[in-house]
Amino acid sequence: MTEFMRNSDAFTWAMESDPRLRSTVVTVVLLERSPDWDEVCERLDLISRKLPMFRQRVVASPPPAPPRWEYDPDFDLDYHIRRAAAPGAGTLDDVLKMARLAEMQDFDRARPLWETTLIDGLENGGAGMVCKFHHALTDGIGGVQIAMNLFNVSEDRYEHEPLPPEPEISKPSWLSGYRDTWHYDTDVLGNALTGLVKSAPRLAYNTVRRPVATARSAADTAASIFRTVRPIGQTGSPLVKNRSKIRRLGVHDVPRPLLLEAAHRCDGALNDAFVAGVAGGLRRYHEKHGAEVGDLHLTMPISLRTKADAMGGNRITLMRFDVPVGEADPAARIRAIHQRTGAVRGEKSMPYTQLIAGALNLMPRWYIGAVLRHVDFLASDVPGVPVPVFLGGAPVRAQYAFGPTIGSSVNVTLLTYVDTCALGINVDTAAIPDYDVFYDAIVAGFDEVLALAR
Repeated sequence: MTEFMRNSDAFTWAMESDPRLRSTVVTVVLLERSPDWDEVCERLDLISRKLPMFRQRVVASPPPAPPRWEYDPDFDLDYHIRRAAAPGAGTLDDVLKMARLAEMQDFDRARPLWETTLIDGLENGGAGMVCKFHHALTDGIGGVQIAMNLFNVSEDRYEHEPLPPEPEISKPSWLSGYRDTWHYDTDVLGNALTGLVKSAPRLAYNTVRRPVATARSAADTAASIFRTVRPIGQTGSPLVKNRSKIRRLGVHDVPRPLLLEAAHRCDGALNDAFVAGVAGGLRRYHEKHGAEVGDLHLTMPISLRTKADAMGGNRITLMRFDVPVGEADPAARIRAIHQRTGAVRGEKSMPYTQLIAGALNLMPRWYIGAVLRHVDFLASDVPGVPVPVFLGGAPVRAQYAFGPTIGSSVNVTLLTYVDTCALGINVDTAAIPDYDVFYDAIVAGFDEVLALAR
């Protein structure tokens, strides 16, 4: 049976008509030494057989149906797995330059949407891996699930599960796309009508018995949906306004126990202290340029993943809300962020994420750009691997994730590994041309948060 894109994934796919809104995710893995190449290839082959989308490409459907996943008849694993020698002196900066190019380059859309490059010859005998995939393949938590099929928890090689057979690929007829789209549209319409028929009696009953409460609930839901989709007319920042296709990547490590302790002392969660650190860095960056700053617009991915969801896949929704960047007291900032984040997580629009995305897919592209391009920054917190792991016998020293900016000036992604919060910083250089100044400000922003734990 043909599998169509979820509405939220179709949304990220369609908005890429503007290259500044691409949803490319890049991760960097640093290793103590070069791994066993055959082992790496075998593991990636296993993942591609377990997860169909790793062997599928995206094919357009006749409107109004979303694009669909279709097996690539010319799938070549060697195209997606590459090996290269480290450029320059083999430093982390050299690896980040390669990751930067991967971040800025679009995919070959006639092929599956992922690429992996092993980099040999880093300084001190180390190695690295740059993994690139489209957000439609998986979200951050799904990516960690996939990574655990790539990594070992032991340095020793052991017998793996046998490789599943390669999927049988049948060439679809030219009519199949129209037939499957017709079935999809019919099912959507049928499900909508069924849902209406089932909910109408209860709605009528509640309206009669509790008219005021029913009307208030409907109004609250409508207001929540409006907050989710409303366009933002201008950035909150008077400084970081421009957008481009050029990116600069950087990393920063933060001790997880200290960040967690700082959060708890202010009655917050790890994510609250993380966002407070980013906000503190943005405040300091504005101060260095003599610009006043108050609240800034933040986009935050919120996971909708449940235990019933399969490995991989994209199970997030993007919520936008304002963050008190201008608050100089880090403790007060954490408390305010905790309160605002809690309100967002309780939005009544959450159950309607796919319906909202489906409606946005029917909107003109300029409207989508207006929804996204005036967001000031994006912050994402991804729980990573809690124990040391190995890739092809080589110990993993560090992992960094770089989420897409999708219209914002910067995306800071926190990926935990054992007791480290590894920050991947993805900057739009048109918005933030002086990266070194911004980086120092971000480090200082986290230092003032960590000082709460000391």
